[in-house]
Amino acid sequence: MTDDLNVLILSCGTRNKIVQYFKSELAGKGMVMATDCSILAPALYEADKYFIVPRMNEDGYLEHILKICRDNKIKAVLSLIDPELSLLAENKQAFLDIGTLPIVSNLNIVEMSFDKYKMFEFMIQNGFSTVQSYIDEEQFYDCLEKGEISFPVFVKPVKGSASLNINKVTTKQEIKTLYSQFDNLMIQEYMNGSELGADVYIDMLSEEPVSIFIKEKLKMRAGETDKSVSYKDEKLFELIRSFVLKAGFKGIIDIDIFKVNDEYYISEVNPRFGGGFPHAYECGVNVPKMIINNVKGYKNSNTIGNYEDEVYMMKFNEVKILKK
Repeated sequence: MTDDLNVLILSCGTRNKIVQYFKSELAGKGMVMATDCSILAPALYEADKYFIVPRMNEDGYLEHILKICRDNKIKAVLSLIDPELSLLAENKQAFLDIGTLPIVSNLNIVEMSFDKYKMFEFMIQNGFSTVQSYIDEEQFYDCLEKGEISFPVFVKPVKGSASLNINKVTTKQEIKTLYSQFDNLMIQEYMNGSELGADVYIDMLSEEPVSIFIKEKLKMRAGETDKSVSYKDEKLFELIRSFVLKAGFKGIIDIDIFKVNDEYYISEVNPRFGGGFPHAYECGVNVPKMIINNVKGYKNSNTIGNYEDEVYMMKFNEVKILKK
């Protein structure tokens, strides 16, 4: 087996499908390797080779990952968790210097994605419809008095993921209580419509969006899509294409979108593989292959919308047994 196309997946956790998909695409052409800080991360055992590493906030973590890349001739590295994306983006050149391509957007784009209010400001400044948001409590009360927004609303951390600490509130007192207890909160309009997710691949070489898969989210669990149905609309494809080009994303990203009264509102972006990506892959949207093409030096052709609509995905439980 050649090691020409070895891929390293960081913080693989429970995301066994991503490991499987890369193995399927690399069969006979390279190895899929994975890391995690816990030996009880089940996706480790799907990889051709795995490494137990320190937690990413420990001293020496970056050097540890760079050594794995050097020693194993890793050609592409990606992470499945948000905090590590900033680390990869910030140290992109260190990886490139040893022949490893980080599949991640530039640092300023990653940081904007993780700051929900900065993302809101970007949307407004660039004319994209988005979810009305307030960082200033008094400004929200003023707009409430004017009838520009009404309850219920969501109160959530400006920076956060996996839908943690999001509260749906219906009174001023609830907002005052939350703002007195926690820092860095924002207030967001409640969107009464359907929630969509888009898995988008922006070619690392051409920097053009070459694949967009849209799904309607039917059921969520811990911030991830549990049940969904594929969805197609040329108007939304064009909106997403315009947005990702304007923002400057690269690689694989996951976009949250609301549809209300036949209008689309871009909400948030996760600049990595989203939890619902298996739906896209099983419908023929082969992002691992696109990543491998880029690593080999090939630009991908445009395949936007090349999938069937009204195909359902349902996640279900599986177990992994490990002997001591």
